[in-house]
Amino acid sequence: MIKAFPLLLLFAVFLSCKETKQKDTTQLPRADADFNPNLSSNKSLVNTSESPYVKLQALGINEVKLNEGFWAERLQTCTETMIPEMWSIYSDAERSGALRNFEIAAGLKAGKHKGAPFHDGDFYKMVEAASMAYAVTKDERFNRMIDEVIPLFKASQRADGYIHTPVMIDLKNNPEKAQEFRERLDFETYNMGHLMTAACAHFKATGKTELLDLAKNATDYLYDYCQKYPEKLAGNAICPSHYMGVVEMYRTTKDPRYLELSKQLIDIRSMLKDGTDHNQDRIPFREQTKAEGHAVRATYLYAGAADVYAETGDPSLKEALDKIWENMTGTKLYITGGAGALYDGVSPNGTSYKPSEIQQVHQAFGREYELPNAGAHNETCANIGSALWNYRMFQTTAEAKYANLLETTLYNSVLSGVNLNGKGYFYTNPLSNSQGLPFNLRWPNVRQDYISKSNCCPPNAIRTIAEIGSYLYSKNSEGLWFNMYGSSEAKTKLGEEEIQLTQKTNYPWNGEVNISISAAPANEKQLHFRVPDWCNNATVYVNGQEIKNSTTPSSYLSLSQKWKKGDQITIVMDMPVQLIEANPLVEHTRNQVAVRRGPLVYCLEANDLKKGQSLSEVIIPADITLKPEKMTIANSEIVCLTGMALSSQNQWGDQLYQPLNAKNSQTPVKLIPYYAWANREEADMAVWLPLAR
Repeated sequence: MIKAFPLLLLFAVFLSCKETKQKDTTQLPRADADFNPNLSSNKSLVNTSESPYVKLQALGINEVKLNEGFWAERLQTCTETMIPEMWSIYSDAERSGALRNFEIAAGLKAGKHKGAPFHDGDFYKMVEAASMAYAVTKDERFNRMIDEVIPLFKASQRADGYIHTPVMIDLKNNPEKAQEFRERLDFETYNMGHLMTAACAHFKATGKTELLDLAKNATDYLYDYCQKYPEKLAGNAICPSHYMGVVEMYRTTKDPRYLELSKQLIDIRSMLKDGTDHNQDRIPFREQTKAEGHAVRATYLYAGAADVYAETGDPSLKEALDKIWENMTGTKLYITGGAGALYDGVSPNGTSYKPSEIQQVHQAFGREYELPNAGAHNETCANIGSALWNYRMFQTTAEAKYANLLETTLYNSVLSGVNLNGKGYFYTNPLSNSQGLPFNLRWPNVRQDYISKSNCCPPNAIRTIAEIGSYLYSKNSEGLWFNMYGSSEAKTKLGEEEIQLTQKTNYPWNGEVNISISAAPANEKQLHFRVPDWCNNATVYVNGQEIKNSTTPSSYLSLSQKWKKGDQITIVMDMPVQLIEANPLVEHTRNQVAVRRGPLVYCLEANDLKKGQSLSEVIIPADITLKPEKMTIANSEIVCLTGMALSSQNQWGDQLYQPLNAKNSQTPVKLIPYYAWANREEADMAVWLPLAR
């Protein structure tokens, strides 16, 4: 579509540059005397290479290559299907305003803004995904896709760095309404934040600075605005992706003003007089102890605060993050890693009991232990926000508990948001689906190729999968950490010494991982292997010899020696089928169990029951034996679990209650990984199943 207007596009860019020259230069981005013009050469997705308060760094996006197996297959689906098809939809003006809004803002087309106000941010996520796809495939089509839209972004940016297509379009159509930050739900800072992270990823993937320059202009604009109108800016931190974005801009450009801004963005939240639990700004961030309010806004805030801590070491930030994390994981998180139980609710912590003053919360965390199943919201973006937060907490602390939750979330409540074929997406991720309910839920339990009401989750899932290689390993000068297992090649430096290795595994289907070292450091270095929280026994072999080393669930098993080329390391993790029960305070799952094997949570889908059998009839015996078996769903090979369960004899019509029928019979069951549900004909599904003790 863009290729059809090259001359118009160049003319629009020319006008944009000409307008910039005619503007008051005091509003233009400035170069401070202490600004370091040398951009960081580090290519880590989240660059903590010079962060003073972290224990670990990520490997560069060019240092990990996925070869085969689970994550390589997901990545291939992402690069071959997800990115091209979503980009095509975003380029189709009949379906989406993503590209067309920039064309209108740039002066290439006439018209009105189409879609949600955060649509710009969704498009930037796709640019980030395409940048990462180029980094791992070197396929020039991704490079061309991005190169074609950068001039549109440039022509849509105001001279002072402000960029937001709803306002820029209003400048052309309704100048009297064209005002920045007129409404906090306009998502300006959210959009700019995703521009920043996309620009940093693009620079690391390509070495080009055109998009980074636009992001610098936007960051400069926020810096200046924050000095003039801090309270106004604090009130417009909705889904604050710009917290992460500003910190990554600091790490990439080394401009100290951006570090200053990142600290201010946290501090100014305490200036608000009309804050809400819904937006996590009713009380100052440093005084918060619970995960509350809109779950996407919350997890983005927590991830951003973790980034600020990594650069400043502010203990009050870490103290708040620790308390919030314990509250979320101990009382408000789903077994799948899903975050945000409620579609609509009320804050339990408002200051008044008057009905007119009760604060609404939306797409939010509920009360402690409030974890419904069919109505579970678990927005894919919130689950991704949790993954972003846990990854940053892990880099800061090197504690396995954060890597455990990162893995659980990615395998279950993030992957569940995407079809196996990469062509459909969920906004929400419930833990049960019943077609018998006599009402419609707000969000359908059928994946859609484009979620017209709010398409923020699909591009978020796409960029996350495109970046999956960045989560496998971490390092410092003394050693290498294996955080998530997947067949891959890694080549990096530990301090000044190079290490290169190949990992082969069929994880998550079994727990054996084989490492072959092809280039070794000259000095003694450490290799740290994560023992997941579900693994009670792990055995390690070096060159065929068992290493007597005690292992503890949710920890890292460390090997320290002088490695050499050809060394072989094997770690074998027991991967039993486990029946999991919830705290009895979770009344929605009382006397029920979920099934887990390795990092995967399983579910029962009615497609796999006998004809005419209802999912509600199935009861899981406490002594059930479930065996792993291979099967295929939507051309994707998975491992299901089969065994003999019980089936109740109750027959339900439309009555609400009836006497107990204690007669049960045996019935075969087949459970599939939760992420794979809803890839066949629509059917009932449940993660939590009744238990017979």
